[in-house]
Amino acid sequence: MRYNEFNQPIGEIVSNFTKLEAPSVKVIEGQYCRLEKLSNVHTEDLYQYFIAEEDASNWTYLPDNQPQDYNAFESYIAPMVISKDPYFFAIIDKSTSQAVGLLSFLRIDQDNGVIEVGHIHYANILKRSRIATEAQYLLAKYVFDTLGYRRYEWKCDALNEPSIRAAKRLGFKLEGIFHQHKIYKNRNRDTCWLAMTDHEWYNNKPKFEKWLSPQNFNEKGEQLSHLSI
Repeated sequence: MRYNEFNQPIGEIVSNFTKLEAPSVKVIEGQYCRLEKLSNVHTEDLYQYFIAEEDASNWTYLPDNQPQDYNAFESYIAPMVISKDPYFFAIIDKSTSQAVGLLSFLRIDQDNGVIEVGHIHYANILKRSRIATEAQYLLAKYVFDTLGYRRYEWKCDALNEPSIRAAKRLGFKLEGIFHQHKIYKNRNRDTCWLAMTDHEWYNNKPKFEKWLSPQNFNEKGEQLSHLSI
């Protein structure tokens, strides 16, 4: 612990830190998927998954309501394509070349090296899959290894238990709950706050890579060992 001249505890020195770059990558390649900067070419693929009746429950904790037709869905996607914060990606299944999900960087704080992942929306076929995990690994790797950010955040409705479980599985640590943090869809939101630091990432990274190895899956694509972070 460091102390100042008044014998007060103070944080560690952060030296040689300069303003970081904002996300600008167009494609991030993985083994099972790639992340492409969201564009209008992804609209039709995403529409067939996100407009389906069985996808309705996936919109509960998203800030928007499920569009009811193609024109409404185009209008929903259009601002995401040009947005820089949030900075959206489509998740592409490399085995089919189809867009099967969305996620983004947001609340991009270049001065302090803090960035958040959010607006996560997986097609049902993507849930509990290698691609779902690899997409998150690719984003974290880009955040820490390429851009050099210090802190990576995950926030969600405190009632969204699947999101909280997913974040913890991926190595995000619970930091607390912000009560009455937001009003959305005419209801209160207590926000669960989770995060991963750069030091934690360097410990988590080899565990991701071991889990994602093709040798960890049988011929049916089932995992042989669990991701343990």
